[in-house]
Amino acid sequence: MSKIVATGKTIEEAVAQGLARLGVSQDRVSVQILSQPSRGFLGLFGVKEAKVELMLLPERAGGESHHPMTPSSQQSAPAAEVKVSQASSAPAPSAVATMEESRTEAAEAKKDPYEEAISFLRETGQAMGLDISVEQEKGKDFTTLHISGAGLGLMIGRRGQTLDALQYLANIVANRYSDSYLRIVLDAENFRERRKKTLEDLADRLAGRVLKSRKEIVLEPMPAAERKVIHARLQSHGGVKTYSKGEEPNRRVVITPKSS
Repeated sequence: MSKIVATGKTIEEAVAQGLARLGVSQDRVSVQILSQPSRGFLGLFGVKEAKVELMLLPERAGGESHHPMTPSSQQSAPAAEVKVSQASSAPAPSAVATMEESRTEAAEAKKDPYEEAISFLRETGQAMGLDISVEQEKGKDFTTLHISGAGLGLMIGRRGQTLDALQYLANIVANRYSDSYLRIVLDAENFRERRKKTLEDLADRLAGRVLKSRKEIVLEPMPAAERKVIHARLQSHGGVKTYSKGEEPNRRVVITPKSS
């Protein structure tokens, strides 16, 4: 094996991993950087590791490595090549990983989960071309982050689907920095309350149709929180009952007449 490709969270870690696999010191290889590490979208998804190629150098008589000098290498090193120190001073791959993780954990431990979620939302708003502000309202079971600003329809989306997706991501961000589980609810322009009123009106209207036709009605797929609104609204209804059927994300509410 004269050439291998290795990966790691950083260039240094990738090189150390490659050296461990080859079982040689760093003066026995040339290193080519194939790709730099990146954090991915908003530091959450699509994280890309560093990738390097290590090539064993031929040995001279006496056991010394011969590193051929090309005109380009006699000048400044190209962007895709990295100089590395002697292997004797390089930490083992496991030690590098442990140090990286320790530094990351120490940094994250000092950050406020809610402030990190708010920063995430502001960054997302900027990426969408929006200038938003976020206020925090702590409750007993969850914390609500109220988003305000112009053009928030873009962050709310059709029937709140974009807002629900952002809420899911904000919860992931916050819980990365918390030892205990945190629940965050996102709201924008009082959308949650307005949506609840719309669903309750829909439930009342469809219940009336079921009573008149004596036939069940199957609603379109809804997230669990919205299905709960329909069930709660018709729970005490005298003429209809509700239940859910199907699997997520296509689970639906069914409104059916009660047996006489």
